[in-house]
Amino acid sequence: MTDIHDAMLAAQSLQEVPTGTLRINAFATAAREVMEPLILSFLRRYPQVHVDLVTEGRIVDIVAAGFDLGLRPADLVPADMIAVPLGLKRSNAVVASPEFLRTHGRPTVPTDLYRFRCIRARLPNNALFRWKFEKEGNAVQIDVQGPITLDESSLVRIAAQNGIGLGYVMEADVREDIAAGRLVRVLEDWTPSLAPLALYYPGRKNPPAAFTAFIKTARDFASS
Repeated sequence: MTDIHDAMLAAQSLQEVPTGTLRINAFATAAREVMEPLILSFLRRYPQVHVDLVTEGRIVDIVAAGFDLGLRPADLVPADMIAVPLGLKRSNAVVASPEFLRTHGRPTVPTDLYRFRCIRARLPNNALFRWKFEKEGNAVQIDVQGPITLDESSLVRIAAQNGIGLGYVMEADVREDIAAGRLVRVLEDWTPSLAPLALYYPGRKNPPAAFTAFIKTARDFASS
């Protein structure tokens, strides 16, 4: 039975047209960063493949949970997995609407945040997130205060755009808002680069053609 199973996998890996389903587990913020340039690009190229993308805030055992691939910051990839670094520059960003900054001024160091209205964030484990900063080896965590607590970064973005307070989000999630002037970034020198994203997966014998094609697409994306 093992020989038959291996033979079937080998035959699938030699398919000229990749088909089937790829299951990917990712942080939501990571998925948003690669959705258009990697995943949607892959689907346009291989329309007979179905991608089942599951986003959640906790790290799962992708093998036990039945996923083909995981997507996480490279420093969170388990040591026994094969990693494919994607090379994306990543950082956090503190942002606010132009009107908010005109009315309240802007912080210049993290401790200034204690006197500002901020948008609080709740983690998947229900703990309140402390805003993390670092500059020249000096790390600081601030337990901000404010009128609202949210558990999804897209909601933080909306609240910040509407002048509710300062928000702490992934820079990639607000890049277009900053470019368009809907949001203004502050404390940029206190939010250094983060670990790059990486796809990861266990070693596989005779992987399906869809899996092989996706890994190749990811490597091409990383080198572009």
